[in-house]
Amino acid sequence: MLKVARMSDQREPGPDSEPEQAPDQAQRHHSGPGARWRAFTHTPFFPAAVLVLIVAAAAGLFAGSYTYAMADPAPHDIPAAVIGHAQDRQQTRAFVDGLEKALGSSLKLRHYRTFEEAKRAVDDQQIFTVLRQSERGRIDMDISSASGASVAEVLQQAAPKVGRKVGVEVVIRDLKPLGKGDPRGLTVFYITLAADIIGFIGAIQLNVNAAGLSRRAKIFTIAAYSLLGGFVIAVMVSWLLDAVPLPFVHSWLILALTMFTSGMVFLMFNTFFGRWAMIPTWLLMVLLGNPSSGGAVSWPLLPSALGAVGRWLPPGASVNAQHTAIYFPGSEHVLPYVVLAAWAAIATTVFLTLDERLRGGATAGTPSEAEPA
Repeated sequence: MLKVARMSDQREPGPDSEPEQAPDQAQRHHSGPGARWRAFTHTPFFPAAVLVLIVAAAAGLFAGSYTYAMADPAPHDIPAAVIGHAQDRQQTRAFVDGLEKALGSSLKLRHYRTFEEAKRAVDDQQIFTVLRQSERGRIDMDISSASGASVAEVLQQAAPKVGRKVGVEVVIRDLKPLGKGDPRGLTVFYITLAADIIGFIGAIQLNVNAAGLSRRAKIFTIAAYSLLGGFVIAVMVSWLLDAVPLPFVHSWLILALTMFTSGMVFLMFNTFFGRWAMIPTWLLMVLLGNPSSGGAVSWPLLPSALGAVGRWLPPGASVNAQHTAIYFPGSEHVLPYVVLAAWAAIATTVFLTLDERLRGGATAGTPSEAEPA
């Protein structure tokens, strides 16, 4: 009787019931590699692990990009002026050939009738040195440290050695020397680097700590800290440290435009990548933009690809605008300002147009403005 009762307690499977899995099969189903991976991706440890890999890669790329661009600068084509037809004289021709061999590059010679014409080309930043052969047979080399301190340094080191080899006296003069407070011409690079990095870091903090602001309020906030930040940078460098006598208002506005552009670039990328927007911003502004800007190493000494790309990115445009405003007033070029303004306008337009998806909560790590408090 007991045996019959136990059998009657067992339910017969109905038409809609699922077949039972063996215990070991069910355990394998819920603890296999795929299931464990899916469970891991839904824990906080997954973005933390991704962040570890990204930070490690960023550290290597940062060191590599700056080392590649700046550790061992080598000249490629250096624009140089020759007065009259001195290049046809045997001594000058031998000197030019020896200088090209010593530098491992070529001088892009441009011929001018008078020294004044060549000086105007220096002011327009078309050439880096002027070669003349005097009546005494010596060669006068006029360099321009303000045009590119690294190029001037390379020429100063190589020219006397080449002159001794070819048996000609070389006299070097500096047409545009740098100030005592900035003997290597790095101040422009540093203030631009500060404006670039602080510009997008400010936008990151704004996005995290003031997510409830409207899009236009965010833009006005970035404009406000850009104006104030540019002013403080200019005060620190020009008034307190007396490193470079900046044309204050001009340099201040360039710095402010640079900070604003950098901040808007981050907001633009944030519409596409959300919480990972820091990655493309860092790649564009720091890993690619700053080494190729020409601020630390002049563009004739940069790898060809970097020299070609750098002037079209915000850091390069800012360096060019600032450099000309400080050392070549009256010879400003419009291109750097167009590049900065174009990046700022495009980034702002993209942010205003495509930020709607962030309103639905796409901004990770911050509350959505569409959600009630």
